[in-house]
Amino acid sequence: MQYLTIPVTAFQQNCSLIWCETTRECAFVDPGGDTDQLMAAVNKQGLKPVGVFLTHAHLDHVGGTMALAKHYQIPVSGPHEADKYWLDALPVQAKQFGLPHCEAFVPDTWLQEGDTLRFGQQQLEIIHTPGHTPGHVVLFHREAGVAFVGDVLFNGSIGRSDFPGGNHQQLIQSIKLKLWPLGDDVIVIPGHGPTTTIGEERRHNSFIP
Repeated sequence: MQYLTIPVTAFQQNCSLIWCETTRECAFVDPGGDTDQLMAAVNKQGLKPVGVFLTHAHLDHVGGTMALAKHYQIPVSGPHEADKYWLDALPVQAKQFGLPHCEAFVPDTWLQEGDTLRFGQQQLEIIHTPGHTPGHVVLFHREAGVAFVGDVLFNGSIGRSDFPGGNHQQLIQSIKLKLWPLGDDVIVIPGHGPTTTIGEERRHNSFIP
């Protein structure tokens, strides 16, 4: 698997373009916006989009979803159905943050713990990680040792839990019980900011008791 992380929107949210080197099939992970930039990256790499994968339903992670899904005629997978209320509220979210109008939508597939997503010859494992939002999921590529963790864990920090449906204790449990066991060498691609590793955060992240 290859990936390219592209910060998008005023929130500098990390959208990841992931692809299979053999088939050139690719997927967008959390396309928050700036879809022209994302489509340009697809063209530059010579890729064929086959899906949009969402870790959670906050606007800065999903704002470009339907534009890409309609343009490429590809399905949307994720997040967990517990985030449906956030997707329903997308027009309100956009108005609150002064961003362009964003229609509510329902993904083609809700994701659950233990599900898998495929693109080309690659596979992602789905890990349900509530706390930042109740329906947050992490996408883990075991062979490459890469986890796309959305807003659960950051380089030197953790996700907010003060939004509606957030739960700090759940967030800490998700990190310690779901992410730490993946292994210290696993590369963490967070929803914002620089890349890190499980080992680095387990040893040095002061927000995690």
